[in-house]
Amino acid sequence: MIRQLLTFTTLAVALGFTAHAQTAAPAAASAYPNKPVRLIVPFPPGGGTDILSRLVATRLTESAKWSVVADNKAGAGGTIGISEAVKAAPTGYDLVMGQKDNLVIGPWLYKNLPWDPTKDLTAIAHVAYTPVIIATSASSRYKTLADVIAAAKAAPGTVTYGSPGNGTSIHLAGDLFEKAAGIKLSHIPYKGSSPALMDALAGNVDLLVSSVPSAMAQIKSGKLRPLAVTSAKRSSSLPDVPTVAESGYKDFDVSTWYGVFAPAGTPAAVVTTVNAEINKLLATADMKAAIQAQGAEPEAMTPAQFSTLLRADYAKWKGIVEASGAKIE
Repeated sequence: MIRQLLTFTTLAVALGFTAHAQTAAPAAASAYPNKPVRLIVPFPPGGGTDILSRLVATRLTESAKWSVVADNKAGAGGTIGISEAVKAAPTGYDLVMGQKDNLVIGPWLYKNLPWDPTKDLTAIAHVAYTPVIIATSASSRYKTLADVIAAAKAAPGTVTYGSPGNGTSIHLAGDLFEKAAGIKLSHIPYKGSSPALMDALAGNVDLLVSSVPSAMAQIKSGKLRPLAVTSAKRSSSLPDVPTVAESGYKDFDVSTWYGVFAPAGTPAAVVTTVNAEINKLLATADMKAAIQAQGAEPEAMTPAQFSTLLRADYAKWKGIVEASGAKIE
């Protein structure tokens, strides 16, 4: 009888613990986040990734009442920041703003990276996409993209363009444009968008090839003259700027995307929570306007949709990188 009582008591306690665990799990998930969340920015301050990262961090802090802090970890084409995110504990308190440069191009340039973006990261929320812009100083002699092409054909290699660095999606957009137009430009790589922009404004390089967010402030001020965007359709924030395709190069379409990732193994409940809050932000007129003001286009996705985009681009851009001959110095 005593043995039966003990067995019954043990079973009851075990069942009690199971029930508690089942009710505690949702409670723990709903408590996220209960401390500051770090959003790693893998590029220097002032560039497109940094601008959008700080916008997301600020708006999440305001609307969701979370404490989100943007933390710049620049270097090696964005791969240093990604490496730090991959190594972080998969708790949801270390996120990273990833994009084409560091996730689908970097791995094909840096042959010894110890991570695979399709295996070592969890795609949480797509934030925005943006075309690349080809621009020049307002004092430049180039008034249109046709002027640039004519000059490059007349004297191959004499027209220079600055980009945020070797092997970035922006550099490769410039390379694809050269191939489409049948011209030869001279590429000048910089360590980030800001120094490339400054040299373009000073006339030290003829052209700037840049993300739209990085260049938007100087375009609005009239100091930078946009010549063309590389997307299939015009940018809603620069409706008067023609596309490369409109300039005579049919089907030319190059853009980049930005989104939030976490280390692989991050709990599904955390992924769902962060995705829901970011998508809620992207649905507001205020956030849409703020993103478009930077020259980007907001676009919400589910984690599964974003993961599919990552995998497709990762496979596609391997060939583009190899064909470009881009090398890391």
